[in-house]
Order: sequence, then C-alpha cells, then structure tokens
Amino acid sequence: MLKISNLVKIYDVCSKNIRVLNHIDLKVEDGEILGITGRSGSGKSTLLRIIRGVEPFQEGTVEIDGKIVTPNSGIEGEKFLKSVTAIHLQRNFSLWNGPAIENIIRKLNYLKVGHEDLPNNEHIPHSITNEYDELFEEAIEYLKLVGLEHKALHSTNLLSGGEKQRIIMARQLAAKPRVLLLDEPVTMTGPDTKQEVLDTIKNLKANLKIAIIVVSHLPEIHAYLADRLIFLEKGKIAAEGEPLSVLKNFLIDMKPKEELTKLENKEICIRVKEISKRYSIIRMGEVLNIKNLSFDVYKGEILAFIGSSGAGKTTIMKLMEGLVKPNSGTVDYLCNGDWVEVTEYSKKRMELSRIMSIMNQEFSMSVNSTVRDQIRFRLSIKNKGAIEYSRNKAMEMGLSDETLDTVYRLSDIPEEEKATALQELNLNDTIYFELFPIVPLNDVDTYAKPVFEALDLSMDVLNKTPSQISGGEHVRAFIALSLSTSPEYLMLDEPFGDLDPVTLRDITNSLKRINERFNTTIVLVSHHMDFVREVAHRVVMIEKGTIVMAGNPIEICQELINRSNAPYLKHSLENLIEAMPEVD
Repeated sequence: MLKISNLVKIYDVCSKNIRVLNHIDLKVEDGEILGITGRSGSGKSTLLRIIRGVEPFQEGTVEIDGKIVTPNSGIEGEKFLKSVTAIHLQRNFSLWNGPAIENIIRKLNYLKVGHEDLPNNEHIPHSITNEYDELFEEAIEYLKLVGLEHKALHSTNLLSGGEKQRIIMARQLAAKPRVLLLDEPVTMTGPDTKQEVLDTIKNLKANLKIAIIVVSHLPEIHAYLADRLIFLEKGKIAAEGEPLSVLKNFLIDMKPKEELTKLENKEICIRVKEISKRYSIIRMGEVLNIKNLSFDVYKGEILAFIGSSGAGKTTIMKLMEGLVKPNSGTVDYLCNGDWVEVTEYSKKRMELSRIMSIMNQEFSMSVNSTVRDQIRFRLSIKNKGAIEYSRNKAMEMGLSDETLDTVYRLSDIPEEEKATALQELNLNDTIYFELFPIVPLNDVDTYAKPVFEALDLSMDVLNKTPSQISGGEHVRAFIALSLSTSPEYLMLDEPFGDLDPVTLRDITNSLKRINERFNTTIVLVSHHMDFVREVAHRVVMIEKGTIVMAGNPIEICQELINRSNAPYLKHSLENLIEAMPEVD
C-alpha cells in the first residue's frame, strides 16, 4: 500500500518559490489502479518522480508498506523508494538489440550483479550456462505477465510499438516493485497499440496485486482503466472519486467546438506521384515498404493521416516535407503559380521552403530566448526578400546555391538534428546570422498580431521565455512561430499528443481559425481520433505504407477503431461527456 500525507513540493524558478504540489494526501491500495489527470503543469509527473525517489520534497511523507520517507530521509530514503517502485515513462522505447527476452535477462542480471551484461555472453547461444538458463526461465515468467512469451526470441527491431512498450514494462516488473508508476504510457501510439498496453496493465492488476498509478491526459484511458481518479489542479487535489464524476470536473472548462470552414473549391496544390521508399534492417528483413503511393491535397484543406503505429505515416510526412528522399516518385507543390519538386534541389525549392512550415513531434523552443526573439529569427529567415539577400551573402562567402538550399531547409528541423547536419557541412548555427537580414524588433508585433489573435494568445507572451508560459501557451506560441511568415503550407506530425483535452480543444479551434483566416493548407498525422474527427476535412488511413481508405473523417476514424479492436475507444470524448453525471 502507498500512502502520501501532506506532501509539499516547491521549485525555485527565477528567484521565485513556485508551490507545484500543495499539501497532497492520497492512498493507493494493493491491487488498485489510481488514475491521475489534470491540465499541463498541474504537478502530475512531479508527484510520480517524488514517489519514485528521484525528486526531493519539502514537507510531508511518502509511506510504502509501513515504511515512511520524509524530506530528511536523505540518500537512504531515496534508495528505499527506488527499490520498491518502478516507473514507465512516456515516449520510452529504449531497448537492447537482439532477442526480446534478453532485455529482461539483462535487467535481472543488473539486479543481481549491478550491470546489464549477459552472463557469459561470449558462449551464447552454443553453450548456454546454467546461470543464463536460470535467468532465461525467470525472464519468461515476466514475459507471460505482459502476454509476450511467444515473442521471447524475436528481435526487438521487429517488434511493434505496443510490443516494445510491453517489453519495457516487463523489465520494470523484473525489479519486483510494490508500486508501479505509469506516466503517459500510451500517449504517442495508435489505437491498437494503446489497447495492447491497457489490457496488459489490467492483467498486472489482477495477477500482481500491487499498487498502480497511471498518469494520463486522455479521459478515455481513465474511463477504461482506473478504479479511482484524482484530478490535480494548481498543485492541489481538486476532485477525487469515481472516474466519470471526476472527469466531469476536469472537462467542465472545455470550450465549445468551432465550425470547420467548408472546402468549396478543390484546387490541387500538392501532388504526390508514385513515391516509393523501402526501409529494411540487414539480416532482419523488410520492415516498411511504401510502393507507388499517389494522392493529391487541395488548397485550403486540412488533411489528416491516421493508422496503427509503424504504418508509415511519419515517413510519408517526411517524404512530403522533402526531409527524406524517395527511392522513386515525385512530390510537387504549387508555389507562386509554378510546380516545384520538394525532394530534389532546384533554384525554386528555397522559395517553396519559405512558404512551408514544419512542426514535428520533437518540436521545442529555445529555453533562453523570448518568444519575440524566436519569431524575429524566423522572420529574418523566411520573410520576403530574405532569399535574395542570402544568395548574395552566400556568393560572397563562397557557398554554393545548393549548400545554401540545404542550410535553409534545416531551419525547420529539430535543433539536435539541425546541429548534426550543419556539422557535416562544416558549419554551425551562426551561419544563419551571417546569411540572413536582421528584422527590426518592432516588426515582430506587426506580423505576430493577426496570428496571436487567431490563436487566442495574449501579445504579452511575446516578451516571455517558454519557462514563463503554460504548456498550452507553449504549443500555441510554437504554432505562432511557424505561422509568423504566413506560410501557405503547414505540416504537423503528431505535435499535440501530450496535451490534455481542454488544451487540445483550444488548439483544435485555433487551427480551424488559422485555416479559415489565412486559407492555410494543413497536412497532419495524429493518433488522437477525437482531434482528427474535429479538425480534418478529409482523412487518409495508412496501413503498411499503403492507402487503404480515404474520405469522411468520422467514417474513416470509426473504421480504424473497428480494425484496431480497441474497446477503450468506446469512451470517446463525446460519449464520455454524455455519460457523465451532473456535478453538484
């Protein structure tokens, strides 16, 4: 049993004391699943880290099976909490290569001798020792707990996303925890993968009789999984009890859906023609084969790709963005009246990049710069006239136009990838300040105002750093950054999977307003069926790199739900709201 009493956590942010958790009291019985929900920044993940023993706290106690840890328990208290808890983090797919079972064997060996080497691994598989054999038999039992004993000898490279998640869970269980902590364990996965993991969690509850805490933004997860739900708000428990009743409190502030503008004229602006891309692993066989894929996108359309994890959606997006080169085929965009091929260098491709913005899963803003400074930088690169200026500068510096084109396109990818790519060109990010004109600070307001209004963002956000704004404001600020130069094309690859439903509704409405006011063509990938049903004009379902259906969002999303055999999705947002009891 886990019991938390009067817990207080304070962060020192910019010389200010921020009380993230304010006198929290809760209890989780053995064999119980406690759900925790709340808006971004409400303290959910911080609470899990404290229970795990990796985050100090200022007041209160954490008690597990009768042993109490206080703020003064020091290293011994941390060691105790780490010894009796296990945590499964969101977006965690880190596994050793090789047979799946060896990931469990390595964890068992770590618990035994302090490292994750395989016992006598130079002799495996020809003369497996008794030590390896004993760990193998123990590891099989943990694979049985997560329903993967039949995949014991399969390479981790060939496992699905859901299977990888379950292997990671089996590794956590090998530590024999008394409390299992799950932080957004299924956020970035498709419906079929979510169902696999959720059913595994239910089986663990039945078989292990340990305390389980699940943190999730998704109401349908708690409705399907939790015995009891806590709603955190501003560091306090605002509601606790039966999941549907608590969810009513959580969703009460959700804004109404805004109407999606009808697509009147179907003018083609993106042509994808017979693109093919094959990914394979040497000696492991083919894992993804996109073959002769063709489709069109209409001007001013919001088009969504859906499908199970690993279906090829993100690869198709990267092909459309020109960040991955196809083995064959073309991707053409309408750009200032001309058709421009995005996957091959040409003198016109920089202009296409100028009117395109990309927002990936790993989107982030510089933590040390204000939103104003970051929009200013984007304007400097993508404002009208920037390309001609940069070409003159590149000529002075002895850079070829093709190198300049590469540098220009790198401005849209995540910072770490950009730094690596620039290093391969023997350049660093100071090249942007040498190549592009500096936009006056006052010009930022002119460009930002209409976008901020469409996104329902206060102009005060311009002068704040990401750490000074909420999670929802952070996402909308990044969208504002992407839209500051009025791009014609906005590409979104699952950037909103971590958002709570109240914030996601705000973002959904914002995207509809952007689409209406600026006639922006938006192409997106999402696993979130409620979001897709609300935001898209048209939906394309991808399966093994192939288009299997396309058309009405409600019909196509329902078909994916049916194919996924995902009963948790009967708890759709609309169904949940209808089923929720009235709040007193």
